[in-house]
Amino acid sequence: MCGIAGIFGGSLPRAPRRAATEAMLQAIAHRGPDGQGLEAEDGWSLAHCRLAIIAPGEGAQPMWSPDGRYCLAYNGEVYNYVELRQQLETEGVTFATGTDTEVVLQLLIRSGTAGLRRCNGMFALALYDTRTRTLLLARDHCGIKPLYYAPLADGGIAFASEIKALFHCPGCRPEADRESLNAYLVFQFCLGDKTLFKNIFKLPPGHVLLHAEGEGNRTQPWYRQDTSLDIYHNETYFVEALRHHLERSVQRQLRSDVPLGAYLSGGLDSSIVATLAARHSRNFSCFTGYFTESPAYDETRYAKAVCDATGVNLHAVAPSEQDFVDWMPRIIRAMDEPVAGPGVFPQFLVSRLASRHVKVCLGGQGGDELFGGYARYLVAYLEQALKGAIFETQSEGRFVVTLESIVPNLPVLRQYVPMLRQFWQSGLFESADRRYFALLNRAPHILPLLTPEQQRNLDMEGLFSRFAELFNGAGSMSGINRMLHVDQQTLLPALLRVEDRASMYSGLESRVPLLDPEIMRLAVSIPPTIKFKGGKLKNVLREAVAPFIVPEVLRRKDKMGFPVPLGEWMRRPPVRDFVCDILLSRRSRQRGIYSLQALENLACTDDNGSRRALWGALCLELWHQTFIDNLSADAC
Repeated sequence: MCGIAGIFGGSLPRAPRRAATEAMLQAIAHRGPDGQGLEAEDGWSLAHCRLAIIAPGEGAQPMWSPDGRYCLAYNGEVYNYVELRQQLETEGVTFATGTDTEVVLQLLIRSGTAGLRRCNGMFALALYDTRTRTLLLARDHCGIKPLYYAPLADGGIAFASEIKALFHCPGCRPEADRESLNAYLVFQFCLGDKTLFKNIFKLPPGHVLLHAEGEGNRTQPWYRQDTSLDIYHNETYFVEALRHHLERSVQRQLRSDVPLGAYLSGGLDSSIVATLAARHSRNFSCFTGYFTESPAYDETRYAKAVCDATGVNLHAVAPSEQDFVDWMPRIIRAMDEPVAGPGVFPQFLVSRLASRHVKVCLGGQGGDELFGGYARYLVAYLEQALKGAIFETQSEGRFVVTLESIVPNLPVLRQYVPMLRQFWQSGLFESADRRYFALLNRAPHILPLLTPEQQRNLDMEGLFSRFAELFNGAGSMSGINRMLHVDQQTLLPALLRVEDRASMYSGLESRVPLLDPEIMRLAVSIPPTIKFKGGKLKNVLREAVAPFIVPEVLRRKDKMGFPVPLGEWMRRPPVRDFVCDILLSRRSRQRGIYSLQALENLACTDDNGSRRALWGALCLELWHQTFIDNLSADAC
């Protein structure tokens, strides 16, 4: 796990290019505390900072090919590098190190971008060909590792693992992007390849970018997810196949030359990963967080049940109100952009705790988006089942659920009654794309807070049009598959950004076994009638892990998602004073986004929607103050 950066093409002379690249490298030095390297020549530069996981004493980067033609900077892990190395050796390739970096380099030299399809792992990389003077940037199949780039005015391109590094490149300045700001206000994340910064983009998951002198940038996919359904197998087959792939994925991702552990919230996904990992590891440890305010903010009883059953150590941290005040500015700086949910705050502190004991942590990210774990899927299908029953069509019901079959699973929605009440206030029985847009749309809580001018700038139909294109382009007629597709393309990358930054800020590698390519291919192929049988969330996943997951976790019907007691904290200092100082500051008032009176009222309100709106406003204002107001690169 590492950080990479570079500047290619353009008119920058060698010495200033080297100095700028060095500054970019130092901006992301936390990602790789074990070593740094930099190559700078006329027309190009490439830098790397290393967190040594595989063959720690070898593999300095940037890494050159033996003939001096290719130079590689690589961030990530390819878990099947041992098997790939053996295959390459049969083809006559010899290796000087035991690293996966050298395997990736040789694979790219021999197979080009087609070689990426043989890699099982997470990565973001830059490969420079000195003969053709061509740069290749690539990102893994679902965007586990980050990679950002900025086209430069002189025809060059700058890239880095984190956005903040780009502001050390001449001509690259932090400026807010209005279209992306609107998307953040509605969804609390950006759509497509956009970021909140103007002219700074993220390379899409499963894509490569080619940059050749005088030819500009060309982006194209190297990975395409097959969305065809496997209609030839029954539920038992999928359950057994998934169990097999889960075992294989966790075993692969335990490959490491340094100590490993696991994040363990007590939810199903993290419990699966921790339980399987504990089978194959000695002196394994798990890490969790909780809040002391009430049992509603504490899942440790479930985490302890998993650890007691597997015999592993559990380490826990209880973040405080003062921690929130101290850490929030640092978190926004680390994240580069505002964050969708407050769970990022405790996640940073759990990662900090884990980094004191291990260098690699496995987590359960991705289970909800692959197997249907969010209550909103059930809400959407309940509405469609009602519609079918009333109008005697059951068009959706033929695909997945009927009103009769969904009833036994409705108790899951007990804690979501306020959301149901708000969701059904308007638009009932509209088209599926509009109804899912309504489930994700934060605007009903946000609009009353905005200034009249900002409300006019918020192009809701334009945002819906982009959303509908994504929803209806999923390659499936099934409602659950279209919802999952949207979340895999939008919410999952946002969550993976949190996963990456929270761990890398503390020099910790985070691995996500549920996003293994084999598991993803299997999940997409499962017919909706099996995947979402009777509206049962994570039906196939639950059946697959039932033999080895502790009953307390398997039977859970609540979903906590690392809640933060922000409402309780806002009733007293220091959090109330901190939030008010940020949101009611002179800079915030002059921003023209939020109404001052609305913000004052928001700070005194304690319902769920208001707390979410308060979080969004706080993150956005901290982001403006950190990156947009402080215009010098040193501030980034």
